[in-house]
Amino acid sequence: MGLCDAPFITMAFFGSRTINLALQGGGAHGAFTWGVLDRLLEEERLRVEGISGTSAGAMNAVVLAHGLTAGGREGAREALAALWASVADKLSSLSPVAGGMAQLSDRKGDLSPLMHAFIAFTRFFSPAQLNPLAMNPLRNILRAQVDFEVLRERCPLKLFIAATQVRTGQLRLFQTRELTAEMVLASACLPSLHHPVAIDGEVYWDGGYSANPAVFPLAEHCRARDIVVVLLHPLSRPRIPRTSRDIYNRITELSFNATFLREMRAIANAKRDPSFGIFFGGRLARRIRRGRYYLIEANELMSELKVESQLNTHATFLGMLRDQGRAHASRWLETYFRRRHRCMVNLAEVFC
Repeated sequence: MGLCDAPFITMAFFGSRTINLALQGGGAHGAFTWGVLDRLLEEERLRVEGISGTSAGAMNAVVLAHGLTAGGREGAREALAALWASVADKLSSLSPVAGGMAQLSDRKGDLSPLMHAFIAFTRFFSPAQLNPLAMNPLRNILRAQVDFEVLRERCPLKLFIAATQVRTGQLRLFQTRELTAEMVLASACLPSLHHPVAIDGEVYWDGGYSANPAVFPLAEHCRARDIVVVLLHPLSRPRIPRTSRDIYNRITELSFNATFLREMRAIANAKRDPSFGIFFGGRLARRIRRGRYYLIEANELMSELKVESQLNTHATFLGMLRDQGRAHASRWLETYFRRRHRCMVNLAEVFC
């Protein structure tokens, strides 16, 4: 990393600001986060100290961090673009689980009848039956993108990658100096599609079941007070699910959003009432209360997309999400640098 890129991390100059990022998981919808990050990396006045990521958010976080370490801001942008190009180009063709069906999805996000049939199969057959060789195309993509030895030794960012321990249901946060490809794959391990990932004698599933994403480590371990959460799951959906498929999809979505909503509700209550609950007293409580929280989200767009479109890896669909992410990040940046306090989220109003 060159000296000219160092201010992206923590070095301050006039007019600059430092933030932390919390990146939700959401499969192919993570291309929206790609667009957000691509735009933020263009902003010379902005620094990032730490990133917490789950599932697709973990993939974005680790690839950005490696690209930044090796090539500064432009290296990070190029690395993210290469990641999502690989997802569009290779994911369906390499995976015996997807069997090429993701490319049969149309360009608006809807899935083909054949893909719907495959999803139905996953409700009755385990990954061991559908994918006995335990092949995971994300593993090859990730290893091609990231030199984890370089990441562990040289990465200047504080990374927190969430996975869920299958045996206990507990959250496990993997941090920068220990990260491996398997830890990132554990964060993105959907139990209906992939075999659980074994690490140090324990097996893990997708981090979304225990934190999507985890916000508290950014408050606890980072000096920057501004925490920006990039949301992929809509905070509300206007339509009531009626069909069995829509009900199943909504239940799945709620399960992946529940831990995040619970954490944000606790943070909101802690800021409103210093004696509240799990954050009462101590250093973490003080840091939680002094934090400033922001959202970059596209609730209208995401509420129009079906949950199943998270499996759509069509390049045009991913490109649309990237462009939307860039546009939303641009609007957020304009407000953040001109009227920062006006774009802070009212936690009590949104989450309580």
